[in-house]
Amino acid sequence: MIKVEPRCRLILDNDNDWAGDPDGLIGLAHHALSPVNRIIAVTSSLTNPMFGPPEGMAKEGADLAEDLLRVLKLPELATVHAGPDAPFTGQPRSTAAARANVGAVRAGADADMPTVLVCAGPLTNVADALLLEPEIAVSFTLAWVGGAAVNEDEYNYYTDPAAARFVLENQQLAVWQFPLETYRQVVISVAELDYSLKTAGAGGAWLWERFNSLKVPDFVRFGPLWCLGDSAPLIVTGLAGVTSRFEETGSSPSRRTYTSVDSRLIIADFFARLRLHS
Repeated sequence: MIKVEPRCRLILDNDNDWAGDPDGLIGLAHHALSPVNRIIAVTSSLTNPMFGPPEGMAKEGADLAEDLLRVLKLPELATVHAGPDAPFTGQPRSTAAARANVGAVRAGADADMPTVLVCAGPLTNVADALLLEPEIAVSFTLAWVGGAAVNEDEYNYYTDPAAARFVLENQQLAVWQFPLETYRQVVISVAELDYSLKTAGAGGAWLWERFNSLKVPDFVRFGPLWCLGDSAPLIVTGLAGVTSRFEETGSSPSRRTYTSVDSRLIIADFFARLRLHS
């Protein structure tokens, strides 16, 4: 295989998509299998109460993430840290996830590769870390799957709106945002998802089981398509954004809103890497 060099240090953060909708686990697996990424920390945050009592869900998500990394049998496994089950309070909280984020950013302050924190859930852990150590804001870029271009009625935002406001209002932090209108472009048919996972070795089988044993509230109904929106940031971490578009609202620090991503490139790359790894 053509040798690809690492180019960024990654902190991965997610919420109930590890203990709930498995598209977050696909995003984790894809980042872990990408040779250009060096994962230095993984953190899990709270779930929205609309899906049931949140107590213990951050820990459950962390356990699932850890189990997936073990199944993939990667040579270097990042430690997984659970955050709180409660939203951002505006008061300092020294949670395991916040400390991990602070430590990972600090460790990479003088590294030869940029540090990117990919958050595909509420910004709770990011807010807690920035409140603990405000100076780390200049040392990483936040790639956030969340928010919406038209309004703010979007799951990752309204799960913890106080955290989102605190983080996005930080004028020292570089933010690359993948809003609702963009991350919903990363979509796959249920038939392709089913077939591709079942034919992709142990990692694919493990992920297939997560989809087929998914517990959802009674009001949720599945259609023929599945959104893999948490994989949208792969276009700027594990791949290259040459086929995507964004609007830039600031250059120091960088503020981007991605308006389109190459869905087929992301999905094809993931299943190719999963099969090659198996």
